[in-house]
Amino acid sequence: MELKQMNFTAVFVEEPAGGYSAYIEEIPGANSQGETIEEAKVNLTEALRMVLETNKILSQKNQSQGQKSYREPLTFA
Repeated sequence: MELKQMNFTAVFVEEPAGGYSAYIEEIPGANSQGETIEEAKVNLTEALRMVLETNKILSQKNQSQGQKSYREPLTFA
């Protein structure tokens, strides 16, 4: 899944025990962690991809059978 055209707000929280937790403000469930901010950023990017892909799969499974629907790309630039 291509994410280059989308912008999100990543929040990195320094944890008292060490490392960082991270989440995307706009996407519930997109969160991760890492020993450094850079590692947390890489992990968070992968978490975001997984959340978006899972949401897509669940949406397609929940679509009513026999109901007409139309899909098209929507780009935010």
